[in-house]
Amino acid sequence: MSKKSDLKRAVTESERELSELERKCARSQTALLQSILNCTKPDEQDAQYFRVYTSLIEAERENLRKLKEELKNL
Repeated sequence: MSKKSDLKRAVTESERELSELERKCARSQTALLQSILNCTKPDEQDAQYFRVYTSLIEAERENLRKLKEELKNL
């Protein structure tokens, strides 16, 4: 396979992964927001999920930027 097709596939996979991570993060974000609106203490597990997914999203976005830049430079 060519490098270009491999990179295109990697970009597609990265975009799919990013979408899935953002969906999961939104669930924990919703739970945290609901706690705030109900004036209750947020569940620590929801907060931890939010932190983990946020850091994974940032890492995947950086990976996607690198892949797109590499693809652009071919």
